[in-house]
Order: sequence, then structure tokens, then C-alpha cells
Amino acid sequence: MPSLYLGKIQLHWCDSCHVPVLGGRCRCGAETRSVPLTPPGDMRPAFEYDIDLINRIYTAHFGTPLIPDGHLALLNKVPDKDRMEEIVVGGAVVGQIRYLPEKEEWEPIPRPAAAALLTPTERFVVIDDGAIPSIRDEGASVLAPGLAWIADSVEAGDEVFIMTRDHQCVGVGRARVGAAEARTMERGAIVRTRRNTSAPCIPGEATWADAVRANQAIIDNYEAMAMAFVRDVAAANPIPATVSFSGGKDSLVTLLIVQKALGKVPILFSDTGLEFPETYQNLKDVQEKYDLEVVSCSGEAAFWETLTEQGPPAVDARWCCKVCKLTPIGGAIRERWGECLSFIGQRKYESFKRMKSGRVWRNPNLPIQLSAAPIQHWTALHVWLYLFAEEAPYNALYRAGFDRVGCYMCPSSDLSVLLRIEQEYPDLWEQWNHRIAAWQQDKGLPEDWFRSGSWRKRAGDSGEEDSSC
Repeated sequence: MPSLYLGKIQLHWCDSCHVPVLGGRCRCGAETRSVPLTPPGDMRPAFEYDIDLINRIYTAHFGTPLIPDGHLALLNKVPDKDRMEEIVVGGAVVGQIRYLPEKEEWEPIPRPAAAALLTPTERFVVIDDGAIPSIRDEGASVLAPGLAWIADSVEAGDEVFIMTRDHQCVGVGRARVGAAEARTMERGAIVRTRRNTSAPCIPGEATWADAVRANQAIIDNYEAMAMAFVRDVAAANPIPATVSFSGGKDSLVTLLIVQKALGKVPILFSDTGLEFPETYQNLKDVQEKYDLEVVSCSGEAAFWETLTEQGPPAVDARWCCKVCKLTPIGGAIRERWGECLSFIGQRKYESFKRMKSGRVWRNPNLPIQLSAAPIQHWTALHVWLYLFAEEAPYNALYRAGFDRVGCYMCPSSDLSVLLRIEQEYPDLWEQWNHRIAAWQQDKGLPEDWFRSGSWRKRAGDSGEEDSSC
């Protein structure tokens, strides 16, 4: 899938502090180096669940974990058939993990920089010294005459490390044949080497508190610009101000900035009835910590009625945002204020539509709500560093490996995420499965229509979510 450029990739790395920095100089005074990422480059911290998942995948394939204890890691979600994450450690992309829906499993895709963190004991080949220059410098394939040794665990299609006799990594690639066949070959390709953008991996321990300190001046500057935007928009539009709150990280940062700029304002929460338990808990935690008024509305009944009439919402037929959020929110605004200004946690790095959106707008489906986006130009890492600095009560779902928070059955979710929800929230998923089964049976759809995720797509609209969702 093609990469999507939504804005400047801002990730740099300080090799002195071993932390990510969102500018050309660290607070310690050292110059930083840019980290080449695949666009859109909306990097985020790897939490405990993420690190454990990555290390289990790499250990299963290569016999050793990828991310050492005490090292900061970042994830960058990149375009793929379902889900693929770039992994940044030590200032370099050291590999990826990719979810394979047809197998319901993950595969690792290492980069040569990973050799600074691990020495594989499985799925690697050793080459003769004479083959090193062409493979290392030109990206040539590993050919049978240059093969010195191959691990028994290598099978056709496996990702493998290409090592020298003195245990140096000179490349990575995908095996064309398994170990048994490779040992009988006198000619032909054993491994197709993959060319990668190279960057040095310089390991070192650090904490997220260290990263916050290194970025403090940058965080303060972004906060100041966002607060100025909030004050300007509020002054130009003297109508009641609110913050649209979803339980996600972006709306939480927006809330904190608006409070600093304007003081306490009510938060608007649209209860779809399809939220995770952790989201309801986060709403409660935020309300209590900041002593806020919550104006809540519900679109649950309308959702199930529309499902019966139209079938499940899909990526290319997103009726759910209008039914579950915009319409109920409109009713709440009319009843309480008649019209309001809502600050929303929209960021341009989330989608092409949001990148093209202005920072102040009125949704044609909800003209009584003037929307404004204080953090439009922030990356996910700006958001997380700000939340860490503020010690804000963010949603526990993020630490459980979810990169976005919303309805548990959102059609925009990857199949890897939906499988986790099925496994970890069986009651919620059974409710969804039961409802969908009735529609599936009524329409005579194929037996694997639901399990394969086909319910998420059908001919219809563009598929871009409404910017108020």
C-alpha cells in the first residue's frame, strides 16, 4: 500500500540521552539526528503490552527478544493489508511486525539495525567471506555458492538474518527455500535480500520521564501555541465553549489545554453504548480529577435500530458516526445552549481528510456546533509527552496495546484488533456477533462473511470518518 504524507516527520533522536526528541536539539544541548520513518510517521510510545508482544514474536522466530529491558521503543503504524508497525529503538527502525489475517498470526520483519540489539539463534544463514561485499553493499541475494551454513529452522518464506562467519549481520531478507533444500543446491537464490534505509542503532537505557525532560521546551512551545489558538477562537466566537471528549488521548490533551486557556468548561460525551469499560472508567476519572461537568447523550438505541434497517456500518459506509454521535450531540446542544463552540482533539496526522480540514469548521450535519482543533499539528508523540508531563489520567486501553479508543466494533479497526477484542471482551463480542448473525442469515451471506471481516466493507461512501467522530 502507498505511503501517505500528512505532514513533516518530526522524529529525531538524542544519542546522549537515548530518547526521542521532536526537534533538532535536545535539552541536554546535544544535536539530534532525524529518524527515517515510513509516512505518515505518527509515532507513539510502545507500552508494556506492545513490548511483550514484539519480544514474543521475535523470540518465537529468532530465539531471542528484540527490545532490551530499560530501553525506550516507539511504534509507527504504516500502510499494509491489515496491520504493520515499525519499531524504533536506539534511534533506528530496527524492524517491523506484520499481522497476517489468513493465518491469524504475526510475523517479524527485522532490519539490519536489529543486530545491535540481538544475536539470532534461529532463522539465520551464514555466508562465505567472498559474498559479503555484494550482499552488504549492493543488496545482492544470497546465492547457493556463497552459503556457508543455514539454520535447520529456516523454511521457505521465512524472514532471516544474513550473518558472517564472525557473527556480524550484513543484511536481512526472505528465504526462497527451506534449509533442507538449500543444502542440496549448487546454484540459485537461497535468500532474497531486502534493501532498507539504514540508520545507526545506538542502544541505551532511558525512561519516559527522561524523554519529557529532553522535550520540555518543545512541549511548552506547542502548548503555548495551542492555548493562543483557543483564546483567539473563543474571543472571535462568543458562544458557550465545550470540549468534545471521547475517552481518547487527543481529546484529553485538548481538554487540558482548553482548561489552561479558558478555565473550566463542560465536556460533551456521546455515549454510543458501544464503548469499552475502560472508556467509561476514564470518563469518571477525568471528571473527578478536574471537577468537570459532563453533558452526556446516548445514541445506542438509534444504532441498533439503524443496524436492523441498513446492516452493520462499514469503512465505506460510515453511518454510525452520524447516528451515534452527531445526532445525539446535536440534541444535547440544542437543549442546553442552542449553539456552542466545541474544541475537538483532531490531528492532521490521523487521516488525509483531517490533514485537509481547516482548524475551525462547522459540520453540515451539525451546524449548531462550531468545531475547533487546537492540536491539529501535533503528532501522537507530542500528545503522549504532554500527557506524561501533566501526569494526566489517560485511558488504560492504551497500555493494553490499543492505539485508538472508540467503539469496540468499529469497522475501521484492523482484524488483529478485532481478534483481540473477541478474545478479551467475549461478552461484548458475543453481543455484536449475535446481532450480525441475524443480518447475515436474513441476507443469505456466506458462512465466513463475519469471521473474515467482510462485514466491515461494502460499496458505499468514501470511507473517511467524519472529523467530529
